[in-house]
Amino acid sequence: MAASLAFEGVTKRYDSTHALAGIDLTIEPGSFVALVGASGSGKSTLLKTINRLVEPTQGRVQLDGEDVVTRDASEMRRRMGYVFQRIGLFPHMSVGENIAIGPRLVGERLTADRIGELLELVDLDPSMAGRLPDALSGGQQQRVGVARALAGDPTLLLMDEPFGALDPVTRDALGTRVRDLHEKLDLTTIMVTHDMAEALILADRVLVMDGGRIVADETPNALASGGGGDVAQALVAVPRHQAQRLKELEA
Repeated sequence: MAASLAFEGVTKRYDSTHALAGIDLTIEPGSFVALVGASGSGKSTLLKTINRLVEPTQGRVQLDGEDVVTRDASEMRRRMGYVFQRIGLFPHMSVGENIAIGPRLVGERLTADRIGELLELVDLDPSMAGRLPDALSGGQQQRVGVARALAGDPTLLLMDEPFGALDPVTRDALGTRVRDLHEKLDLTTIMVTHDMAEALILADRVLVMDGGRIVADETPNALASGGGGDVAQALVAVPRHQAQRLKELEA
């Protein structure tokens, strides 16, 4: 079953700077949530409080009704998928070894068949399991990163700017595949992105952050229709302007 999350007064201070300023938020099981905002708005910090890569100064994060600080960090992360912006594959390990690293760290072994299944989930040939990462394209490497995130059969998938380094065609294809996997595997997915168009297309719910606070919490339709306030609409204006320019070119 997909995971549920609750943030209660989550605050993170660095000296006098508030990276997070008292976040109260509930995320229902099965949601696909995009965290959007300018650099430094707090979106990646908020994401990392979930898997305890960042510890709040105040407040708490609950996963399925249990405070994450009371859970064994390694086991909890084992049940969370995490996709990095810069992929983070170990260059000296094969694709299959990279995929299997999470389970291996907690004493579990993935079979060759299971690794093949995970590669097929992300539209890669199982024969790639024996290759080294530098033999793959950037898009293929990030697909391996997604397969690795799914290796522990997670109920929660966390993604921190997962497609930022990819070309537009690869980015669109992989985003669509991740959305399909979200539905197929009954996941709760939280994606950090600076790309509002990506958020509007992939997510069910878009949270706009500014200055460590959530300043808009809307559906994509509501944002596209002008909702969410000034900060949100400044971000929506970028893809809207691009779409208008394309329309003018077709005239």
